[in-house]
Amino acid sequence: MLTNRQSSTAHNAEKGGLFIMKKDDCIFCKLANGDIPTNALYEDDIVKVIFDLGPATRGHVLVVPKEHFDNIFSMDEKTAGHVFAVASKIAKFLNDELGCDGMNLLQNNGEIAGQTVFHFHMHIIPRYKGDSVSLKWQEGKLDEKLAHDLIEKLASQQ
Repeated sequence: MLTNRQSSTAHNAEKGGLFIMKKDDCIFCKLANGDIPTNALYEDDIVKVIFDLGPATRGHVLVVPKEHFDNIFSMDEKTAGHVFAVASKIAKFLNDELGCDGMNLLQNNGEIAGQTVFHFHMHIIPRYKGDSVSLKWQEGKLDEKLAHDLIEKLASQQ
């Protein structure tokens, strides 16, 4: 059984023998679970891949889990692994079919990071020479002490 401990206004819905935790007021829960019709490119028991209604480029899709997770911090590893496996499969398919020049896989967590819908989703954005998409930042300098401290802390947790 899939669960989500983040949502207090959620309920279980049976989908193909699985119980999916849905948040009642979440538009992406409704899209992913078929309560609102979509142009789905792909669907399985865990995710639905839908075309973005405000695409950055031609072929821009979203990988949306059927279970509600506010962001990656609330998602279990099994679901996250499945999302990334589907994203890889769809990115390869779009690359082959659209003949794009590159691909961005983008996922935002928290308002400061650009998240506007608080249901985890991953953008797959085909890129074309001359398109208007811009994903840039000012290059900084690696904080060696911070990197070392984080490497040691993560290693001690495993």
